[in-house]
Amino acid sequence: MAHEPMATDEETLLDYFSTLETPEGFRAEFIEGEIVVTPPPDGNHERFFSRLSKQILARSEVDMDFSGTKGLLLRPGDRKNHVIPDITFAPCELDLFQGAESWMPSEGVVLVVEVTSSKPERDRVTKRRCYARAGIPFYLLVDRDRTTITLFSDPSGEDYVANTTMPFGKPLPLPAPFSFDLETTDFL
Repeated sequence: MAHEPMATDEETLLDYFSTLETPEGFRAEFIEGEIVVTPPPDGNHERFFSRLSKQILARSEVDMDFSGTKGLLLRPGDRKNHVIPDITFAPCELDLFQGAESWMPSEGVVLVVEVTSSKPERDRVTKRRCYARAGIPFYLLVDRDRTTITLFSDPSGEDYVANTTMPFGKPLPLPAPFSFDLETTDFL
């Protein structure tokens, strides 16, 4: 007698996640095999989002497209990571967002940004490792509790090899394709 293979807990969670309906403004992600639902961001969170986006769009040496709601599939075949960065940047010439599904592959994304909220360790560790495994070249973390901004670069395996941290109020150098110093004086 043949038996149907049993679904794993992770597959069951992923199936549930794919049909999950969240209240308006809430964000649902599937991170490291765990369903994560977060409430709408507060005004200070959005202030950082705005300040960063404006600078990167205006000052980068390469024209950038960006999204604050783009779902990313971090690696082909990696079914346990469906992540929505606070901001996703990609060179305009790639036109990645045009016609993209709700959950698009992360290939071509050059920078993701997270602004810490109620669960800062998820941004500091879990998401950082997810982005590194996906090979996203740069991860920018605005850590509101620590009043610092960190640029992680050179992804290798489970993490980023390099990082530069500056306190709010000091400029943070961004390498190519951005090639400017990110001003953080208005983060204070």
